[in-house]
Amino acid sequence: MVKIIGAGLAGSEAACYLADRGIDVELYDIKPKSFTPAHSDKNFCELVCSNSLKGKDAYSNACGLLKEEMRILGSVTMEAAEHTSIPAGGALAVEREQFAKYVTDKIKSNPRIKVICGEVEKIPEGYCIIATGPLTTQSLSEDISNICGGQLHFYDASAPVVSRDSLDFEHCFFGDRYGKGGDDYVNCPLNKEEYENFVNALISAEKAVLHDFDKREIFEGCMPVEVMAARGFESLRFANLKPVGLKDKDDNRFYAVLQLRKENADGTAYNLVGCQTNLKWGEQKRVFSIIPALKNAEYLRYGVMHRNTFIEAPKCLNADFSLKTNPKVFFAGQITGVEGYVESAASGILAAMHLLKKLNGESSVIPDNTTVMGALSAHISGANENYQPMNANFGILKPLEKTIRDKKERYRALAERAIQNIKKYKSQL
Repeated sequence: MVKIIGAGLAGSEAACYLADRGIDVELYDIKPKSFTPAHSDKNFCELVCSNSLKGKDAYSNACGLLKEEMRILGSVTMEAAEHTSIPAGGALAVEREQFAKYVTDKIKSNPRIKVICGEVEKIPEGYCIIATGPLTTQSLSEDISNICGGQLHFYDASAPVVSRDSLDFEHCFFGDRYGKGGDDYVNCPLNKEEYENFVNALISAEKAVLHDFDKREIFEGCMPVEVMAARGFESLRFANLKPVGLKDKDDNRFYAVLQLRKENADGTAYNLVGCQTNLKWGEQKRVFSIIPALKNAEYLRYGVMHRNTFIEAPKCLNADFSLKTNPKVFFAGQITGVEGYVESAASGILAAMHLLKKLNGESSVIPDNTTVMGALSAHISGANENYQPMNANFGILKPLEKTIRDKKERYRALAERAIQNIKKYKSQL
């Protein structure tokens, strides 16, 4: 019997992987009796910050490559995403509620998985995987802290979601960059004056949580839009409001453009891409209404910010995600310092694979860093005095033996090598 604490992306992956290979699992989660400050769906595997699992193309996007590695190894996250995906151009976006329901149904229908609702206050005896995520409950967090010698934290945020019917389509248009993606995105253009008014309002708006954020405490991949705006007046025009590659049917180009992405398959709700925020709810409505297309927007959900916790993994974890002081205890998910939905799910597969090896009396086999899964394993276990969360990216992969200057060709070569090697790795399992 293996105990898995936490039924998020990592815990769900681990539970399904082990159960599908004949191992009995007890899966613990506080849902649906109680919720963390960031969760609201009664189902497991809830996506909090965004409904996007990032890029789909394995040959030009490192997260896309990681998805392909996970498919090869048998991922319930990728299976669920395939069944609940919605159009989003080059990104893999899903209908959140259906995605969570798909994984939950998969778990509850598996006879080898026993779901137990309740809080776990201490690391259990025997083989277990701790996948409680960045919002681990207080008692368990303290126990982990005692064993791991303290914890680190950063702040994470989510973006608002608005109703499609409330958008002003006289001031926005459908389409993705360079004519890709059809009507997957709604584009909300701003002229120079509107952009300046928007940035000034962002910078001066009242925040929900008063905190002297500094660069080390905010994960760059989910930075609040108001913090980014404060870094430089033009910063948003080179980030989530960049107008590059966007023009309307009359071939007009714009000073800045905010994109909205479908939140559900019916296209009745859209989220504000890259607009994670810590502003008070009333301030969000006031500030975003400066954008002409959002003047009368109805907010189905406001953006929120919450504290994420992760352990200093290189000091306490092995490359197989097990504790150095107790090889029967494994960690997985964002608590290890991998950052992102897909990365968290991938770590759940890795922890489960390595635990299964130990149950069978075999030594762990670590994927090498020519693969994204191997590079993330190296990240959580390699020497690092200033350990910080890491997303999948081509920069963490082992360099190619020959130099390829063209970026597209280099990424393709890295991806082809990774896919070939993850298939070899699977055969070793």
